[in-house]
Amino acid sequence: MAVPVDITAAKQIGAGLATIAFVGSGIGIGVVFGNYISGALRNPGAASSQFTNLYIGYALCELQGLFGLLIALILLFT
Repeated sequence: MAVPVDITAAKQIGAGLATIAFVGSGIGIGVVFGNYISGALRNPGAASSQFTNLYIGYALCELQGLFGLLIALILLFT
């Protein structure tokens, strides 16, 4: 027998699960900056040429977190 689930409870559970994207975003940002600093310390001359890649990696990781926030807000308020 199926248990009836309140729709607001289901929305809140879904929004909570959508915020897991913030965990991936935080890990990704840490990896991007950690690898940049590691590479810059090994070869300081090449650090300036990789600066653009640093910002692209940061932007992509941050975008993942923003998508998770967008999905959570859509689930809560629609």
